[in-house]
Amino acid sequence: MADNDSVIAAAEAWKGAPMAIATVVSTWGSAPRPRGSHMLVHADGRFEGSVSGGCVEGDILDAAARVIAGAPFELRRYGVADATAWEVGLPCGGEIAVMVQPVSEAGFPPELFESIRNARVAGQPLDVTTNLANGRSCPGTMTGGDVFLNRYDPPRRLLIVGAVQIAQSLVGLSRTLGIETVVIDPRGRFLTDERFPGTTLDDRWPDEAIAAYRPGPATAVVTLSHDPKIDDPALIAALEAGAGYVGALGSRRSHAARRDRLAAAGASEEALDRIDAPVGLDIGAIGPSEIALSIAAAIIGRFNDRG
Repeated sequence: MADNDSVIAAAEAWKGAPMAIATVVSTWGSAPRPRGSHMLVHADGRFEGSVSGGCVEGDILDAAARVIAGAPFELRRYGVADATAWEVGLPCGGEIAVMVQPVSEAGFPPELFESIRNARVAGQPLDVTTNLANGRSCPGTMTGGDVFLNRYDPPRRLLIVGAVQIAQSLVGLSRTLGIETVVIDPRGRFLTDERFPGTTLDDRWPDEAIAAYRPGPATAVVTLSHDPKIDDPALIAALEAGAGYVGALGSRRSHAARRDRLAAAGASEEALDRIDAPVGLDIGAIGPSEIALSIAAAIIGRFNDRG
């Protein structure tokens, strides 16, 4: 999954200026950035984003300058068999193809940035298709010919139920991973700005809060309170909403009792099997920070279809 939020923000800040946008359209092997990654280049040489983690950005800046000056869009390929790739520093064993377009109606229309931002705010995916014969992009999908389809998924989000010590560590990890995070707990003494600075806090009962956030495939819900009155309704709401990842803290014995309670409340066996419990990857975690790390790893694995 490509993280292009900083590029979208830069496009808004630079609106009206001549720009070019570079996009990874294909990868092979140990490519440093995923397909769909962007790098936005301002006419004055500033840029935001990355297509290779630094390996080929210098060459892309030169191509962007040509495109901004009026040259046609370019499709550039880099790989270990390519002498140019070695010159610009791509000796990692992978191959990438990067498209460089003007930000204009003849390339990547400026209004597409707003469409992408609006879709993400609404929690909806957006498809953008580029015709690789002429370098023009448009919203939606098109068939036939040589085209590149880029899907902009909604932002990843984590709803943590239970403002406990593990949650404090998990919030920090989630922020580093670029995951929007909300801590939910009706207990005011737990849910404070001092314990969770700079974090979105929600003091509603978890079932109400989770229903309001409408969690989908890009949302993880983790219950950490150890209080069935808080955790159970949250789990039911997360399962009913179709959250992409649902995890619950507790031992195997406590989870067996939890399954009985949730089944009695109407949850199906299929739904209960979706709960990751004990939550997180089994890394022999000891202490809140390591448990938080195991949870974050399990969430990323699920988001990346590895779990």
